[in-house]
Amino acid sequence: MAEAVKQAEKSAPERPVVVSAVGLTKVFRDFWNRPKAKAVNDIDFEVREGEVVGLLGPNGSGKSTTVKMLLGLLYPTGGRLTVFGKSPRDVENKKLIGYLPEETYLYKYLTAFETLDFFASLFGLSKEERTRRCDQLLDMVGLAHARNRPVGEFSKGMARRIGLAQAMINDPAFLILDEPTSGLDPLGCREVKDLIKLLKKRGKTVIVTSHLLSDVEEVCDRIIVLYGGRIRANGGMEDLLTIRASDTITVPRLPEDALERIRQIVRESVPDGEMSVAHPHMSLEDFFVDIVNEAKKESLETSGSRSGGAIAEYLTGDREHDAKVVLDSLTREEETPARTLAKKMEEDAAKAEEEAAKKRQDELFAKLQAAAPAPEEEKSRQEQQEIAAKMSEANRKLKDLLTNPTDRKD
Repeated sequence: MAEAVKQAEKSAPERPVVVSAVGLTKVFRDFWNRPKAKAVNDIDFEVREGEVVGLLGPNGSGKSTTVKMLLGLLYPTGGRLTVFGKSPRDVENKKLIGYLPEETYLYKYLTAFETLDFFASLFGLSKEERTRRCDQLLDMVGLAHARNRPVGEFSKGMARRIGLAQAMINDPAFLILDEPTSGLDPLGCREVKDLIKLLKKRGKTVIVTSHLLSDVEEVCDRIIVLYGGRIRANGGMEDLLTIRASDTITVPRLPEDALERIRQIVRESVPDGEMSVAHPHMSLEDFFVDIVNEAKKESLETSGSRSGGAIAEYLTGDREHDAKVVLDSLTREEETPARTLAKKMEEDAAKAEEEAAKKRQDELFAKLQAAAPAPEEEKSRQEQQEIAAKMSEANRKLKDLLTNPTDRKD
C-alpha cells in the first residue's frame, strides 16, 4: 500500500514552487565594511505549494537570517531568492504571507479584539469581515473570555496565542512560524499542531522553525537542517528518520507461550541479533492532555488561557462564504483607517498637482500676453505713425511757401 502511494505521488504533477533559493548568501559586515560573519553560506532549496517544511539548526546556524530574507527584511548578499516567483520585497506578496515572530511584540494598551481588528484593517477587510474573523480567532486560540483585556496584561503564553491569531488574520497562502509553540502549554501546542495539519489539507505552505523536534517531527513533511550557514540535511521525514537495519512489529497483547514462540523464531532467524520486547506507551503530551480534559469535564474554572474552540470558519475553506466575501469586496468599499489615510493622501496630492498645473498655465499665458501686443494697440500705433507722417509733410510744404512766396501759384 505504501509503495502504491509513493508511485501515485511520483506520477502526480509537481506542485508550484512557492520559495526558491539558489546560492543564497548573507554576509554581515562591520563598521569598516569588512566581512564579520557569514550567516548564510551559498544554500539551495525549494518549498512547494502545500508543503510543511521544518527549518532546523542550533543557535547561530542561519535560521532566523534565512527567515528575514524570505520576508524581505534583509537583502541577500549573493544568490537569488524568490517568493511566489517575485522578490521578497514585492509589496503585493505581503498580502499572501503570515508571520509569527519568535518574540511577540504587541501594542500593550490595545485589547485582544482591538489588536486583531487593527491588523485586519491593514489588509483592507470590511468591518463586518474583520469582526467575524476576530471573534472566530479569539475562540480558536482560547481567549474569547479575555477579548476586552489589554494584551499588556497577558502572560507569555496568552500573548503567544494572540500572535498566532494575528498571523492568521489574512488567511495567508504562505505561513512562517518561528518557534510557534514557545511559551505555550501542552494544550496550546496540540492546537497549533492541529492547525498546521489543517492548513496543509487546504494546500497552504508552512515553514516552521523550532527547537522542539518532537513537534516538528509530528507536523512536517520535510526538514532542512542548517549548521554554520550551510544545509547539512534536506529530505522527507520518512526517508531521513527511518532505520532500515531493524524492524518493529506491534500486535495486541499476547499470551506468554505465544510470545515465547515468537522469541524462538526470531532467535533462529537472526542468531546474532539483539532482541527486546516492551509494551508501547503514550507520549507525555497525550497523557497531559487527557488529564486536563478530565478536569474540564468537571467544570473546573481557570483565569488563564483555555483550550481553543473550533478552527476559525474562514480558515477551513468554506467556498460559499469565500465567494460571498469576494462579492462583497467588489461591490462595496468599506472605509478603514489605512484606506482613509491613503485616500486622503491621494486627494491632497491630486489637488496640489492641479493647483501647480493651473499656476504654470497662468504664468505662461501672462508671458505670451506680454510678448505679443494686442491688435487694438497695434492698429492705434500705425494710425499715429501715419498722422505724424502727414503732419510732417504739411509742415514742410508750409515752410516752403513761407520762405519762397514768389513761387506760389494763383
